[in-house]
Amino acid sequence: METAEFETVPLRRPVIELEGAGKTYHTGSVSYEALRGVDLAIEEGEYVAIMGPSGSGKSTLMNVLGCLDVLTTGSYRIAGQNVAQLGDDELAAIRNRRIGFVFQQFNLLPSLTALRNVELPLVYAGMHKDERRERALRALDRVGLGERTAHRPGELSGGQQQRVAVARALVGDPTLLLADEPTGNLDSTATGDVLSLFGELHQAGRTIVLITHESEVAAHADRVVHVRDGRIQADERTVAA
Repeated sequence: METAEFETVPLRRPVIELEGAGKTYHTGSVSYEALRGVDLAIEEGEYVAIMGPSGSGKSTLMNVLGCLDVLTTGSYRIAGQNVAQLGDDELAAIRNRRIGFVFQQFNLLPSLTALRNVELPLVYAGMHKDERRERALRALDRVGLGERTAHRPGELSGGQQQRVAVARALVGDPTLLLADEPTGNLDSTATGDVLSLFGELHQAGRTIVLITHESEVAAHADRVVHVRDGRIQADERTVAA
């Protein structure tokens, strides 16, 4: 009897690994547990929405995932690296090279053109002006604003400003895109445009983690993690997935 041969499928290490993650804030004699024993793994190429009401801990979770805040208890690994073992310079390098951030507030500098706003992360990284201009132009073209490079934020709609913010997040070619309520300041049309863009980025292989309190927005992801009172209440695949 012949032995069947099976193709070996390589195991992928999750981009994000949280184990027993806890975060406690102290104000004088008062303590507040924002995260309580969170276990979460997100693999490369996943599109995950983290959903919960105000005060649920989802924004704290976003800050931890983006290496903007540190855990009180438990562990966090990003691409296999234990964040607790990294120094300030190493954490800054992760934020600059591996993670792209998109926030509810567009955080664009009003005096700069769209092109210059997108270039900024590369300026801080010390990249030569010719290369950063080329990469910024390519990022703006990718989000559909190749003809608006010379426009300042005040000359763009809310949806266009958020697209500039997405281009800025992508210009460093990060492996992980973190979006915190990215449609919170947008009307329904602009919301649809931005979510369509996230869908395109996901189809191209980008790992996306979207923080939201809106079920309609979360439904665009392949997986929804529900957070309440600092704990994960449910972790489910969406119907579309």
